Amino acid sequence: MMQQYRSNSYLFGGNAPYVEELYEAYLLNPGSVPDNWRSYFDALQNVPAVDGSESRDVAHAPVIESFAQRAKANAFAVKASAAELAVARKQVHVQSLIAAYRSLGARWADLDPLKRQERPKIPELEPAFYDLSESDMDITFSATNTYFTKAEQQTLREILQALRETYCGTLGAEFMHITEPAEKRWWQEKLESIRSKPAFVAEKKVHILDRLTAAEGLERYLHTKYVGQKRFSLEGGESFIAAMDELVNRGGEVGVQEIVIGMAHRGRLNVLVNTLGKMPKDLFAEFDHTAPEELTAGDVKYHQGFSSDVTTRGGPVHLSLAFNPSHLEIVNPVVEGSVKARLDRRGDQEGDTVLPVLVHGDAAFAGQGVVMETLALAQTRGYYTGGTVHLVINNQIGFTTSDPRDSRSTLYCTDVVKMIEAPVLHVNGDDPEAVVLATQLALDYRQQFNKDVVVDIVCFRKLGHNEQDTPSLTQPLMYKKIAAHPGTRKLYAEKLVTQGVIPATAPDEMVKAFRAAMDEGKHTVDPVLTNFKSKYAVDWSPFLGRKWTDAGDTAIPVTEFRRLAERITTVPSGFKVHPLVEKVLADRAAMGRGEVNVDWGMGEHMAFASLVASGYPVRLSGEDCGRGTFTHRHAVLHDQNREKWDTGTYIPLQNVADGQAPYTVIDSILSEEAVLGFEYGYAAAEPNTLVIWEAQFGDFVNGAQVVIDQFIASGEVKWGRSNGLTLMLPHGYEGQGPEHSSARIERFLQLSADTNMQVVQPTTASQIFHVLRRQMVRPFRKPLILFTPKSLLRNKDATSPLAEFTKGEFKTVIGELDATIDAAKVKRVVACSGKVYYDLVKKRAEKKASDVAIVRVEQLYPFPHKAFAAELKKYPNATEITWCQDEPQNQGAWFFVQHYIHENMLEGQRLGYAGRPFSASPAVGYAHLHQEQQKALLDQAFGKLKGFVLTK
Repeated sequence: MMQQYRSNSYLFGGNAPYVEELYEAYLLNPGSVPDNWRSYFDALQNVPAVDGSESRDVAHAPVIESFAQRAKANAFAVKASAAELAVARKQVHVQSLIAAYRSLGARWADLDPLKRQERPKIPELEPAFYDLSESDMDITFSATNTYFTKAEQQTLREILQALRETYCGTLGAEFMHITEPAEKRWWQEKLESIRSKPAFVAEKKVHILDRLTAAEGLERYLHTKYVGQKRFSLEGGESFIAAMDELVNRGGEVGVQEIVIGMAHRGRLNVLVNTLGKMPKDLFAEFDHTAPEELTAGDVKYHQGFSSDVTTRGGPVHLSLAFNPSHLEIVNPVVEGSVKARLDRRGDQEGDTVLPVLVHGDAAFAGQGVVMETLALAQTRGYYTGGTVHLVINNQIGFTTSDPRDSRSTLYCTDVVKMIEAPVLHVNGDDPEAVVLATQLALDYRQQFNKDVVVDIVCFRKLGHNEQDTPSLTQPLMYKKIAAHPGTRKLYAEKLVTQGVIPATAPDEMVKAFRAAMDEGKHTVDPVLTNFKSKYAVDWSPFLGRKWTDAGDTAIPVTEFRRLAERITTVPSGFKVHPLVEKVLADRAAMGRGEVNVDWGMGEHMAFASLVASGYPVRLSGEDCGRGTFTHRHAVLHDQNREKWDTGTYIPLQNVADGQAPYTVIDSILSEEAVLGFEYGYAAAEPNTLVIWEAQFGDFVNGAQVVIDQFIASGEVKWGRSNGLTLMLPHGYEGQGPEHSSARIERFLQLSADTNMQVVQPTTASQIFHVLRRQMVRPFRKPLILFTPKSLLRNKDATSPLAEFTKGEFKTVIGELDATIDAAKVKRVVACSGKVYYDLVKKRAEKKASDVAIVRVEQLYPFPHKAFAAELKKYPNATEITWCQDEPQNQGAWFFVQHYIHENMLEGQRLGYAGRPFSASPAVGYAHLHQEQQKALLDQAFGKLKGFVLTK
């Protein structure tokens, strides 16, 4: 009886409220309480309640009653000695102290190499907060839920020392915000078992010094040889190169075969040379401006990407550094998309073989919205890449701000990652062994749990933001400390000499050897594999050096059309589709048999079906693209008797042929910038897949303008990177206001040059069919910007007969289709693009204007000069050419096409404009004003030329 009492006495008396709170927390989340309490409460669940039932406790009242009954059963509980009760209470307090260090210990960690900040006051980390004093230090307490030692009991002094060594050294860990108990225990065991201290052998330590020597040596070499040139030096953060080296080598050991790296400027040149193995002489040639200028425009050296194959402790690993503009974190989703494509190519659904590594600056990580958007993709089905290792080069100053009050609103620059419960390891950059250990743990965690993890390397920036900056102008005291700092390499070298790992002369010899290698332009990464090629490497050579006129056959045989149509309109037995969708499928089946014309949704579906049946994968993503924003697509069918997460969906396009290529359709998170960047990255790594991003409304592409400007439009001329990404942007003036009308055609046309992309506005179902197929069967890859319609999706005039799919091709220009129009009597040619064509045809019929021909320009760029000129020549007596558009005059295609139209006009012809007047807004918000403007522009198209008139 006494033994039973001793095992339970701490449940009563003064401890009862605490235990009740603990039990309440357990009922909400068993993983939120210490292991020994969780075990006790687990056992308590199997104890019958006082009424004899076996049900699990879920409320507070039964808990109190259970404790009360157990207290009564121990009649002699009131005789408990005060000493025993005090010890029991202290045991609870010790557990609280342990939990506090696991949660808050990083606040006391020794992280700043410059030691500028005082240690904050955190009462929860002081024993006194828990009524524990010096007299308690040698009392033995239970330590069964810690990993400091195999002993089940330790003195409070030993426990406190172990806690401070583990959580308050040069490595501070944040992981208690993770809700998954197994992950928290993983971190506790990994850190506490070694007290956050590595035990590297001498050879490992020398290798770390070698990497620090290389990192520092390159920067100082460049600083001496290329004085004043921008390079965004890594000096002060050299341990980052040791971290990258460990990622590559340990990655090879744990099964990683490819690493895709995204980073901005700081340390980029160092990574190119000292991690990827770029020849120093090639880098020097860029500084000397003697590198071959093979690109139309080119880019600065610290934006350039690179790829190589290196040998590691675990075998060859392919390294890719993504090309990156100055827009800092925008490369994040691009890297993730590239990784996703590589994983899909390998058939790796877990993400074990390809590792995304993102390198951040502290200010950018905290400040750039695309960071959050990219993190939000991490565990979603369509964008999962198996977890990302994030490395932060935290120079504590950001761009020019040194006060965290001005650079962020959070305690740490990494706090944004807590939204996805990613663990964070803060580490002092002056302790390169701790940096390497943190990198090892981060990679192991990623491989174990396939989730994101962060290593925050707290360092400093020896020079200014760039080498032409004088940082002491704004941070004088900080830079006095930096000027007095001897450098991480020197500190570590002295440590190794003191430990007897290397002789006193070794550090200087290593510096001289590296300098000699620089003078000779030799590799600093050994060995770089020059003849190795993975079977998963993609071959871009078939798509290079091609001309726009290299067109493939986009028509398909009628028998194949009908077979595919039957497959995509058939659903499994017992699958109950919505009545509206059932009608859509029935209508599409009739279209497939040629009984009625094919509408837009069916034309698009047939393009996809024919591509996947021919071996071309299709990947379509957007905010509502499974159904389609305007409910025209219905690529994903939902069983009306089952929820979608209960296998209640069916995708016909995944079932068109045996051995077909994958068809993937993803309803994305509510993000434009990150998702579009992701799809660009995917297309950059996979030329044989039709990759499409669809905006919910075309206007929403505004949120991804950086991706458009810096990657889609200019990636080829800057970096020589081909890309076949397709954008579907719903566009059309339907009276829906300024944010639901325009996909900003003018912006894409303004960016069009050097045959960098295709800008297309198709107006029929057969046109969307052919242009989508053309994107893959044509032997080159260029971005395709598709301005897709809204009202035309169901406009019968925009449907196409089956014959237009089984023969023909995409028409860049569609001439006059009305056979009653006599070409010799035509006095005016109205040229247009998009939906307004159908409005013009209707208006012409009302006015009986048989002397007006209407020509559609379906491809705005590259402008189809030959086809357009051929149409104009059909009307030798036409004296007027009018460009008509829905958009305001300062928007749309007018300013772009007027010069091309003028170039192809006949002598004496005059060119005028018909459309909405100049406007600061894309469209009006009042329905009646929209109708007035629409009527006016149509009247103008058939009336007297006014305003700006250009004569040939």
